[in-house]
Amino acid sequence: MKLWLKQRLSILTGLTAILIFAHLISTLTGGALNHFGIIPRDFQGLIGIPLSPFLHGSWEHVFSNLPALLVLSTLLMTHSIRYYVLASLFIIFMEGTLVWLFGRTSIHIGASGWIFGLWGLLLANAFFLRRAKDFFFAILVFVYYGGIAFGLLPWQEDVSTEGHIFGAIAGLAFSWLTKKWIITNR
Repeated sequence: MKLWLKQRLSILTGLTAILIFAHLISTLTGGALNHFGIIPRDFQGLIGIPLSPFLHGSWEHVFSNLPALLVLSTLLMTHSIRYYVLASLFIIFMEGTLVWLFGRTSIHIGASGWIFGLWGLLLANAFFLRRAKDFFFAILVFVYYGGIAFGLLPWQEDVSTEGHIFGAIAGLAFSWLTKKWIITNR
């Protein structure tokens, strides 16, 4: 197996294992880990900024986020693993910080903010980078995941719409901030 593929499969397998293991521990402890989610404007809630994408409220929550996270991650890793890791860290920290600053008072958990960030990044890359690969990915993402745009609308009380919106904003921001770096390093 090529090193390129092996590295990416290792990352995706590791990501899957982390999400499943974190929820298994949370399940075995009666949901205790979920208290480490983002709690807006609460000093203790700051720990949730890096942790919340790995915490979920149910197995259904984990397995509804996992396919989109893996597909969008795979598409972004075609740029490079470094680009994917930097984008993910930027999205997780920007989305989490914005939720902490402006989110409604609740415990915010789940990978959906990260997913919306990757989604927004892939769509924005088509606009900013204007490469055939990015247009293809944008069309693919829009066709298969265009419906997640409805997640930007506040329609469910127990869903962190703020996380979705701020995640998408973080993805757009990362694309805009790195467009020159990507173009000059082609």
